[in-house]
Amino acid sequence: MLYFSRWKTFFIWLVVAVGIVIALPNVFSDQQLSKLPGWMPDSKITLGLDLQGGSYIMLQVDRNDIVTDRLNTLVDDVRSDLREAQVRYTGLSGSGDSAQVRITDPAQYVEAETALEPLAEYINAGTLNGGTFQEVTMDDDGNGLIRLTLTEQGIDYRMRSAVEQSIEVIRRRVDELGTTEPLIQRQGDDRIIVQVPGLDDPQRLKALLNKTAKLTFHMVDTTVSAQDAIEGRPPAGTEVLYSMDDPPVPYVIEKRALISGEDLVDAKAAFDQRTNEPVVNFRFDSRGAQRFAQATQQNVGRPFAIVLDDQIVSAPVINEPILGGSGQISGNFTVQGANDLAVLLRAGALPATLTVVEERTVGPSLGADSIRAGVMASVIGAAAVVVFMVAFYGMFGLVANIALVFNIVLLLALLSLIGSTLTLPGIAGIVLTIGMAVDSNVLIYERIREERRNGRSIVQAVDAGFSRAFGTIIDANLTTLIAAVILFFLGSGPVRGFAVTLAIGIITTIFSAFYLTRWMIAEWVRRKRPKELPKGIRTGMFDGINFSFMNFRRVTFIISVVLVIASVVGFGTKGMNLGIDFTGGSVVQVEAKSGPADLSEIRTTLNGLNIGAVQAQGFGSDKDVLIRIPAQDGGANAEQSAISKIRSALESDYTFSRVEVVGPVVSGELSRSATIGVLASLIAILMYIWFRFEWQFAVGAIIATAHDVILTIGIFVLTGVEFNLTSIAAVLTIVGYSLNDTVVVYDRVRENLRRYQKMPLPELIDISINHTLSRTILTAVTTMLALAALYVFGGEVIRSFTFAMLFGVAVGTFSSIYIAAPVLIAFKLRPDTFNKKKDEGAPEEQGTVETI
Repeated sequence: MLYFSRWKTFFIWLVVAVGIVIALPNVFSDQQLSKLPGWMPDSKITLGLDLQGGSYIMLQVDRNDIVTDRLNTLVDDVRSDLREAQVRYTGLSGSGDSAQVRITDPAQYVEAETALEPLAEYINAGTLNGGTFQEVTMDDDGNGLIRLTLTEQGIDYRMRSAVEQSIEVIRRRVDELGTTEPLIQRQGDDRIIVQVPGLDDPQRLKALLNKTAKLTFHMVDTTVSAQDAIEGRPPAGTEVLYSMDDPPVPYVIEKRALISGEDLVDAKAAFDQRTNEPVVNFRFDSRGAQRFAQATQQNVGRPFAIVLDDQIVSAPVINEPILGGSGQISGNFTVQGANDLAVLLRAGALPATLTVVEERTVGPSLGADSIRAGVMASVIGAAAVVVFMVAFYGMFGLVANIALVFNIVLLLALLSLIGSTLTLPGIAGIVLTIGMAVDSNVLIYERIREERRNGRSIVQAVDAGFSRAFGTIIDANLTTLIAAVILFFLGSGPVRGFAVTLAIGIITTIFSAFYLTRWMIAEWVRRKRPKELPKGIRTGMFDGINFSFMNFRRVTFIISVVLVIASVVGFGTKGMNLGIDFTGGSVVQVEAKSGPADLSEIRTTLNGLNIGAVQAQGFGSDKDVLIRIPAQDGGANAEQSAISKIRSALESDYTFSRVEVVGPVVSGELSRSATIGVLASLIAILMYIWFRFEWQFAVGAIIATAHDVILTIGIFVLTGVEFNLTSIAAVLTIVGYSLNDTVVVYDRVRENLRRYQKMPLPELIDISINHTLSRTILTAVTTMLALAALYVFGGEVIRSFTFAMLFGVAVGTFSSIYIAAPVLIAFKLRPDTFNKKKDEGAPEEQGTVETI
């Protein structure tokens, strides 16, 4: 184990050197990177929106919109086909997902079916889009009534097409903003995620994405006044639409569009030479120019309406034919309004309405504050761990710290290599890695000390220490890795970032412990040829402890049962302070532009907006306020309307630092995925423990883990700290940490069961816990040091996350001793469960096996 060939040594330090080179670009700015040699890698860790500001918006394509548009087209096709076939009909209409028409002349019935038959033909959309299917089915009642119905497969096909088309339109719109590296991707069957980092004006992005931008040109019907049409019934083939003016002006327009925006080839913002007002100049393609010229020639002297998303932008009079294929749209625009309209027209119209179902927006200043807080917390946490390790292990502690530095470097290198996005919970994952990385070294060092106390030479003790710690470290870290993997697949957004960081941290920790640390210790042994362990090791203070933990197992078990029952009762009666991730609603963080924030004025102002019981509380400094808005009854659109009202009411005195909106549909899905994630993690981890140990150990781990989860929920109930998505990540990490601790104890119990086959089980468990007590205490302290730094200096946004983690580390350490271990006694674990082969050199303890 201690021999390293030249090739293995070369490989270890090659990995470290490559890691340093790959991670190095993260310390340079983009301008400095451009000056580096061409062979140097230039990939950097992408900062999440919560660290650099920007917007995350989830849009949903309206299925009803797709069905309505397709049905309208189907009705038009039926009308056109029957007229072309000169078939007389009546009662043509569309409702729900079907259109119907009655053929008035029975003699033309077969002719009508023949004319409409192409509408019900099979479509071959390819294997990826549903294969071959009928988009429309046709049937009749035998009395001349023909019904054409849209099939579910056909609607699904139109939905897929609409989502794909929407993604392309959105991409063109976002690219027009000049942002860098936007992420636009499909999620599920009907949703699109738009993530734009570093965006200074997220409101403009949302405004661009919210508009369908369907541009059409219609003739205005002047034969009836708008007021008469509103009070009575507009003439056949017309409808009443309103202008964008304030107050809006009604117009009676013909439903049939003369021309649509699909024929546009360009649109640019400009200034009217006569009035100097912002306008939008547009230009048609050859087909559109021809149709536009024909329409204006036939209607000189009549007004026509330019309609954008069912609102009239302007309704000028055609003074003369427009033959050049270009025109101008005016309508009291601002400069930005004209620019945005030009962007929308150039990008094209969306095929359906997009609804914002989830929004998370962070201002760049808040992102910079989060970076500073995260870096400070990481540095302080790392410094505390470094000092702690040197204080307790001397030279060995220095070796562990060197390995820890390279561990973090390799972690950053892998994050850079895979193009991972680092979020604030991701920084928490790094800090947690710092706290837990020393666990492997502590296990190894304590094993070395134990082997030395048993009389082995230094070389033998070091070799046996690494060998015997290997299985324990693998088991302990794999449980956390399982939780991280499941969290990645079932989580979303920042939670997935945390899972990625934690998983990579586990991999780099195992590499640094079994290669870097072992190589450095082996070099120390080879060069110094020591006769004793370094004198700086101070963990001998735990050697004399022989505490009878199991004597108190009934008392601690009763206390735990009482606390678990209290937590369950509290959860059922009082409940947790659920965040908007689970309840729906909105959270807005604002900062006063001058002086401290006036909470009472904010509450008074917002409670008059008729958006429910608004909560406003201080958040960090006296200038910051966190505003919570309950879920609105009107769904996702109502959530956006509430945010708009708040923005209008406060934007004159406050800067909006952060906005989070979760619609009711998304909140329900997040609740389900979070529950599934926790259960799936528990099942996967416990299956692994059952496979590696025995059923008694698996049951003990189940009970101890359930104990930790329930008590963690209880502390949320007791304190009223908000429970959100990051809290789920904290719970799953607590599960991993607690099982990590439990596995270490179980591993020693299993080893001692093979060694001391006749020892009473309570006494054997006490010995096992005392053997691992120094590791348990040191790991808990280092982890809590790192988390405490994150809690104090990491900022308000992840305070609930680190609060849960701090409590979880404490309760997880307790449960591994007083819950997981006593369960083995309750389930009558026997030494003959295991292979009776004794470890080499291990004496057998004389005595009798206790009957329990």
